Amino acid sequence: YDTGHFTFAGEDPLTMLKKYVDRVGHVHLKDMRLPVVEEARKNNWSFLQSVRSGAFTVPGDGDVDFDPVFKVLADAGYQGWLLVEAEQDPAKANPLEYAMKGRKYIREHTGL
Repeated sequence: YDTGHFTFAGEDPLTMLKKYVDRVGHVHLKDMRLPVVEEARKNNWSFLQSVRSGAFTVPGDGDVDFDPVFKVLADAGYQGWLLVEAEQDPAKANPLEYAMKGRKYIREHTGL
């Protein structure tokens, strides 16, 4: 399950999670900068161009609402992996800085 790829594809990640939570083996937590995604769709950018332009980021740095996602996972008793992904150009987004930002957000919103 990947919050960012569902969002990028124009699907609601929460709707998909509610429907298929019993099939989730691991979770990719990826945030989205929706203004960049809208620009990518408008201009028919490739996936790579969208990544390089900053469509994806770490949780808490974009527009995905993760609190309902965390609640559905908790309510379902999910105990698998939570993988933080950013898919960002490291020349534009310092990997350590963004890893720390994502970690802080997850800790504040889940207690993990």
